[in-house]
Amino acid sequence: MPKFATAINCIDGRAQLPIIEYIKRNHAVDFVDMINAPGADGLLAANKDAARLKNIRDAVAVSVDREGSAKVVAVCGHHDCLGNPVDEAQHKTEIKRGVDQLKWWNSNLEIIGLWVNANWTVERVV
Repeated sequence: MPKFATAINCIDGRAQLPIIEYIKRNHAVDFVDMINAPGADGLLAANKDAARLKNIRDAVAVSVDREGSAKVVAVCGHHDCLGNPVDEAQHKTEIKRGVDQLKWWNSNLEIIGLWVNANWTVERVV
């Protein structure tokens, strides 16, 4: 049976493959369910848009309840983000806040924070 993880990531296509490849390589999964929103790290960190957060929370629930789910969820941010145009330090702070938010939603998951840098490689933040 294939194993799945989950990533909450920006809609920017440049950030998709690096995140998928990193998670597959480091968490022994076959597939990564992608939950995408513009500037997802900032959205999670702000914790203000109840409707959009509910959509993300519901999508995470579907993904992690899947048979074969590895129960790994990544909160992601990336360089040159138009949906959340802040500097790298702010992105990393927001990724950490997003990780904390998801831990509050479900403490039974392994929540990680990932940053896609200017070279389009992934750094683990949390």
